[in-house]
Amino acid sequence: MVKKELIALLLAGGQGSRLGVLTKKVAKPAVLYGGKYRIIDFSLSNCINSGIDTVGVLTQYQPLKLNAHIGIGKPWDMDRISGGVTILSPYLKEEVGEWYKGTANAVYQNIHYVDKISPEYVIILSGDHIYKMDYSQMLDFHKKNKAEATISVINVPWDEASRYGIMNTHENGKIYEFEEKPKNPKSTLASMGVYIFNWQTLREYLIRDNDMPGSDNDFGKNVIPMMLNDGRSMWAYQFTGYWRDVGTIQAFWESNMDLIRRVPDFNLFDPEWRIYTPNPVKPAHYIGPNGSVKTSVVAEGCMIYGSIKNSVIFPGVHVEEGVYIEDSIVMSNTRIGRNSYLNRCIVSEKVTIGSNVKIGVGDIISNEFRPDIYNSGITVVGEEAYVPDNAEIGKNVMIDIGAAPEDFCSLHVASGKSVFKGGVCE
Repeated sequence: MVKKELIALLLAGGQGSRLGVLTKKVAKPAVLYGGKYRIIDFSLSNCINSGIDTVGVLTQYQPLKLNAHIGIGKPWDMDRISGGVTILSPYLKEEVGEWYKGTANAVYQNIHYVDKISPEYVIILSGDHIYKMDYSQMLDFHKKNKAEATISVINVPWDEASRYGIMNTHENGKIYEFEEKPKNPKSTLASMGVYIFNWQTLREYLIRDNDMPGSDNDFGKNVIPMMLNDGRSMWAYQFTGYWRDVGTIQAFWESNMDLIRRVPDFNLFDPEWRIYTPNPVKPAHYIGPNGSVKTSVVAEGCMIYGSIKNSVIFPGVHVEEGVYIEDSIVMSNTRIGRNSYLNRCIVSEKVTIGSNVKIGVGDIISNEFRPDIYNSGITVVGEEAYVPDNAEIGKNVMIDIGAAPEDFCSLHVASGKSVFKGGVCE
């Protein structure tokens, strides 16, 4: 194998439990986003646009869709003999096998993969963030400062800083302290989960961390603090573009809505930095004689006979006459029956919504089942659910994957409730 200066390890095994039914049967990086993409497409596209052609994707939770989506890496020009994309899942060793216990342990278990390539540098990426970034510029910064580790950071509002790992730096950007989700942060430089390490240095610390009893085997909690305590040369690379961790229903919905403004906060139409993904083999979308689409993203293969406003519509969606959809995300191959109304909804793949259905109506009521997820008036419909005719669904409702008409407690589901298969409303 040709020696590479820099390779990427993409952490894509996260469950993403705060996304509720969207990640019940799929890893968070494989969740659909932006009309035609999956979340992992952004990190993979950043790699190839930055000149990185060797990527190991570390998967674990519900990897089937993710593995099928990546395949041999052809959409990202990574179907290569030398380098390319490699799926790295936990596996049985000679004596024992184990799941990845943390972000650092995931990389530790694949030391042999990196050693075989023997790069000078390794960039560690998260597969569940939305952003466009030239990693080659970060590598130049790393080499210029003779760093052993460089962490990409972004300024966040003071009132949000306690949610992140915060880097405290000198004026020149050298890190002197790292605080994991501090109650009283000293700065607003939040880690983006993008790290460049000298491989031999990182290798040493991965082994030390693995041998340390009680370690969480995590980069933020263990490896980075250990390196700082040892006085290693660690620098913060400040990123100023759009970056979003779409780890909650609210953040996921907001980030999709960012795409449909006249001057979008995050531009997917930039020919200088394309986002690549497998393209569905579908015809162009069709808008019927009474159909209407305003300020929306509509993908291939859709048939629109109703009205859509401020929404993101994925391939193969069928919207019948009299339907009105506003401020919503409707994923692939969903069918919405006549005279139905959707407001502030996230509708997963292959959902059937009957006629005269209203979803997202009434007042916002906090959901006691999962208030951390469903507290902003957004209703989520799980994959392959079937919402019966004449149903009226309130705000902050969660409808489970595969829910059938007989699973609804009644045709009127109040705000803040959840509908599960088996007809149990909580």
